[in-house]
Amino acid sequence: MWLFDVNFLLLHKIKIQDMLSVSNLSVQFGKRVLFDEVSTTFNNGNCYGIIGANGAGKSTFLKIISGQIEPTSGQVHLEAGKRMSVLTQDHNKHDEDTVLETILKGNKALYKIKTEIDALYADYTDENAERIGELQVQFEEMNGWNADSDAAAMLSNLGIKEEFHYTLMGDLDGKQKVRVLLAQALFGNPDVLIMDEPTNDLDYETIAWLENFLANYDNCVIVVSHDRHFLDAVCTHISDIDFGKINHFSGNYTFWYESSQLAARQHAQQNKKAEEKKKELEDFIRRFSANVAKSKQATSRKKMIDKLNIDEIRRTSRRYPAIIFDRDREAGDQILNVEGLAASIDGDVLFKNVDLNLQKGDKVVVFSRDSRATTAFYEILNNNLKADAGKFDWGVTTTQSYLPLDNSKFFESTDMTLVDWLRQWAQTEEEREEVHIRGFLGKMIFSGEEALKKCNVLSGGEKVRCMLSRMMMTRANVLQLDEPTNHLDLESITAFNNSLKNFKGTVLFTTHDHEFAQTVANRVVELTPNGVIDRYSTFDDYMQDKKIKELRDQMYAQ
Repeated sequence: MWLFDVNFLLLHKIKIQDMLSVSNLSVQFGKRVLFDEVSTTFNNGNCYGIIGANGAGKSTFLKIISGQIEPTSGQVHLEAGKRMSVLTQDHNKHDEDTVLETILKGNKALYKIKTEIDALYADYTDENAERIGELQVQFEEMNGWNADSDAAAMLSNLGIKEEFHYTLMGDLDGKQKVRVLLAQALFGNPDVLIMDEPTNDLDYETIAWLENFLANYDNCVIVVSHDRHFLDAVCTHISDIDFGKINHFSGNYTFWYESSQLAARQHAQQNKKAEEKKKELEDFIRRFSANVAKSKQATSRKKMIDKLNIDEIRRTSRRYPAIIFDRDREAGDQILNVEGLAASIDGDVLFKNVDLNLQKGDKVVVFSRDSRATTAFYEILNNNLKADAGKFDWGVTTTQSYLPLDNSKFFESTDMTLVDWLRQWAQTEEEREEVHIRGFLGKMIFSGEEALKKCNVLSGGEKVRCMLSRMMMTRANVLQLDEPTNHLDLESITAFNNSLKNFKGTVLFTTHDHEFAQTVANRVVELTPNGVIDRYSTFDDYMQDKKIKELRDQMYAQ
């Protein structure tokens, strides 16, 4: 009898942990099969980062498990009595609601009871009194009496001041809306939280708050994101979509990436003994675990360390582009000198009094609270825009290559093949040959017939890979990059990031990718309406410095 009870309890425990399960899930659009008989579970207390190549079906999978679209076959099962919350991508959905009301609607059951209580009180009768009493008991059990203050606290944490709490959503700007919808998703401690690219349009401080919130969140989180820093900060598991299947791996994105790369190297070393390979993998896990334990965001993710398993480490089928920036020559000591540079748009001052002396080998993250400022800065340096005041001079030994925010003019009305398009920037006769260009494009994941695609049918990510190919061909010693990770998949971002770390020249870049900024830059330049802040520092140290924070607030003050 005792044995039966133990087994019963074990089974019961397992049932409680399987918060969300997917069984025999298949999704097919025409002849294209996205998922084929997928069965998996998502357990309580874990944060799953969904990754996969572009087009693998990451967003589709989230829409299926959240009930927004129906699968071709199979089932999704949420444990009875549990609540799921989804971060909505429809920014105009609540334009007729107040901010506070929008938050409360995040908990549908609670909001329904509140609405019914309010309606019964508005039309109060003795018959209604009993029903009001029943509803109020339920309301109390759901912590409803504290709902308004909890919602207000969450809004404040996300930078929405109290003066906006009763404003209509339709009167907020885009960035404020994003924060409110995030608060709506987080409100009321949902049992399962589903988020598709939650860091889009959020600033550094808000992302840091969200990372901390989710790292200490006790329920089940399922998230799609291209932000590697975010995935590393919050994920206990990586869920890889590959060939229509989903495989869970313990650990965060960096662990998944580095371990899969190690497994690929080991696969290539056929002569290496199995015991040596096993020891190499064990040493890797040990080193990684030690680094996680020391990290600033280790809080709840320390539990992740105990689950890292040598048996889960395997190579991935994912392909990474070969992004390698060479230089025709090394630049001299004079790189770029900027004096008194200023720019404005429609009377709004973007920046002024910018003095800057770029040193050889500097890798500078250039940023501003107003993204128009950084784009204007690059456009001025590339003679596409005239400055309001000031001047700049490039060193005579420098050669510059520029990746603009908007690359559309490079692909306007052209029906060239990729081969012909890239040939425009070939430097030698040998480089102009088709065999060479096709080989080059192959390394950038345009293999076989893809190299003969027409330029006017390319996706956003494909265009950026073309632009990077163009930059590599020019072999410049100074690179300028305005939001280079836009439209790229995780594989391309990771390869690009590694390439810039190894680049021996000088780099000016602007990015919303935290990992990019932190691992590439040795200098931070911030453009403000009242001048420039310039520090030799890592990005994290710059953003966390209290004196710099005070200075930043002053420089943006009207």
